[in-house]
Amino acid sequence: MRREANGNIDRWVKSYCPYCGVGCGLLAGVKDGAVVKVKGDPDHPSSLGDICAKAVYLPETLRTQDRLLHPQMRRCQDGPFTQVPWETALRAVARKFREIISEYGPEAVAFYGSGQLTTEEYYVANKLAKGFLGTNNFDTNSRLCMASAVAGYKRSLGSDGPPASYTDIDLADCFLLIGTNAAECHPVTFKRIKQRKMQDPERVRIIAVDPRRTETADFADLHLPIRPGTDIALLNGMLYVLVKEGLVDRDFIAQHTKGFSEFMAVVEKYPPEGAEKICALPECLIVEAAMIFGKAKKALSFWSMGVNQSTVGVYKNNAIHNLHLATGQIGRPGCGPFSLTGQPNAMGGREVGGMAHLLPGYRDITNSFHREEVARFWGIPAEGISPKPGYSALDLFEAVAGGKVKALWILCTNPAISVPDADFIEKALRRADLVVVQDAYHPTGTTQFAHILLPAAQWSEKEGVMTNSERRLTYMPEIAEAPGEALPDWKILTLFAREMGFQEAFPYESSEEIFAELAQLTQGTPCDYSGVSYERLKKEGPLQWPCPAPDHRGTVRLYSDFRFSTPDGRANFIAVEHQEPFEVPNQDYPLVLTTGRVKHQWHTMTRTGKVQSLSKSSPDPFLQMNPADAKQHGIRDADFVEVMSRRGKAVVQVRVTEEIKPGACFMPFHWGRQFGFYKAANNLTISARDPVSRQPELKACAVRVKRIMDFPQGDT
Repeated sequence: MRREANGNIDRWVKSYCPYCGVGCGLLAGVKDGAVVKVKGDPDHPSSLGDICAKAVYLPETLRTQDRLLHPQMRRCQDGPFTQVPWETALRAVARKFREIISEYGPEAVAFYGSGQLTTEEYYVANKLAKGFLGTNNFDTNSRLCMASAVAGYKRSLGSDGPPASYTDIDLADCFLLIGTNAAECHPVTFKRIKQRKMQDPERVRIIAVDPRRTETADFADLHLPIRPGTDIALLNGMLYVLVKEGLVDRDFIAQHTKGFSEFMAVVEKYPPEGAEKICALPECLIVEAAMIFGKAKKALSFWSMGVNQSTVGVYKNNAIHNLHLATGQIGRPGCGPFSLTGQPNAMGGREVGGMAHLLPGYRDITNSFHREEVARFWGIPAEGISPKPGYSALDLFEAVAGGKVKALWILCTNPAISVPDADFIEKALRRADLVVVQDAYHPTGTTQFAHILLPAAQWSEKEGVMTNSERRLTYMPEIAEAPGEALPDWKILTLFAREMGFQEAFPYESSEEIFAELAQLTQGTPCDYSGVSYERLKKEGPLQWPCPAPDHRGTVRLYSDFRFSTPDGRANFIAVEHQEPFEVPNQDYPLVLTTGRVKHQWHTMTRTGKVQSLSKSSPDPFLQMNPADAKQHGIRDADFVEVMSRRGKAVVQVRVTEEIKPGACFMPFHWGRQFGFYKAANNLTISARDPVSRQPELKACAVRVKRIMDFPQGDT
């Protein structure tokens, strides 16, 4: 902390950004007990003092008129809310949970959380659900963004966790950016990539793979505008070229991997001329991309939702890993496959078991030894943890709709807007006997379906730890007092656990106690941070796991000894084939819709939508459409159009542009129905999902687009 010289700020406090997985360090300026200004922390190793506009405007999101200040209850979802004391609200939830568990069993209750929870909050929720309520039905919105990356790392390398770090950006001479518009979605990381390029513009090369010509693609040396959903064909085609040109590392393959022969039998099916037909991409571009990657001394790959949000998202991750394993571009400085996390603590959630198939320390629910370890630590019988994985995100909402799950507790997320097929999600929420929503704001798209509202503290109003995309743990202090009766999420969950009769197992009076317990439970696991403590994080700053001892300085990159987390220490080549998206275009629905973010908004705009300065560049959703498609459908730039899928429709203004590939169109997803019923992209999207990761295919669905002759007034 330090005092501002001009007297406008009483003190500056180090903190952590609550938006994307870059994990930028912040300096929060405090005046009269309130956060009034935010700037970058130059000491934070992940961001080096840089931040994006969203973080700059954080103070404007803290004291808004829609802050949820007190617990509220109502008898039915269409009735009025009544303010009640905390004791009354928690007692009512506990009573209903007991009734449902008694009549239908523990699998009839569920929790749906968020990658914006702190690690401590994640841990308390998981311990409560999986260890004491007896249900593994705890999943999160991270299932919508990172599940395929998790499964891909485990299949290829033996364990979850990005091998590389941001410091590798400063060393790499090749960047493969595939399925990511990093310039808009992870701007601080992309700025570092740009700086690396400008340091050595002739030698450093950037490849961008995206159906759209985005700001990211515009800066790249080579843009590959592939047909949506054809990433595997492209990557296999690149590998075909690398093998034929002798640009694979045969020694690395022989000593540190397995499955190469079986893998090559599949790659042989993807010569560049064949990949060209699948990807709708000139063969010469595929060859050029392969040669850039193959000749690089140090190659980094970055990807995010364009890869993960697919019915073959895990296979797409495996295809990226195959590229690195074949060239030996992993475990060394400047190299590696690096998934860009969508949320500030999606990594922390994975570490604590914050998905329906996991337990803390990257342990698996289905592994009896793992269950015994955790049960022993929690002081419960081994059989106290069910061996059956809980419902993953979309499966969970299907279970609610089908009456299998009666009570759903939603924490720090807005699924009524963020989950695909909005009609179905709303119907599911209306079927539940009890919906508890724990949030900092009301109303939101989801709180309108709640029976009970619980006011939560948010960024700057609670302390805790979060882990960013490079496995770096950052301490986030409580800087200001939460408004009204809002409490930290961990405190709410602890009070509820005590109301359920689990006082001895939930004695916590501080988040530091919770972190110390969790850190001990990670000991000996791939994500070991038993050597990390609040004291160390406050004194030394952020640390990267594994960090297994108090004198350990943290781990910059994984697999530097080329020994992987598999039983035999060898990485796995996974033979993967191209598959079309679940829903392909036809005569009735001739275009593929892909969805994504815009630079100055975040998720469902619960925070950023309140900041007028951030909304200026994109005040409303829009549709990008190629001129050839627009001409065919009689559509001109700035027309209002009706976008229809098999599930619903949206009404938006069209931007006719060469920046989107013919046959595809793009719409941002931030707007939910409360902004206008037909502004929601998730009216259109499909709930099809990857069979391994259960991540939905938010990046591809079939639509048709029709010009609206007279723009309708009112609910649009």
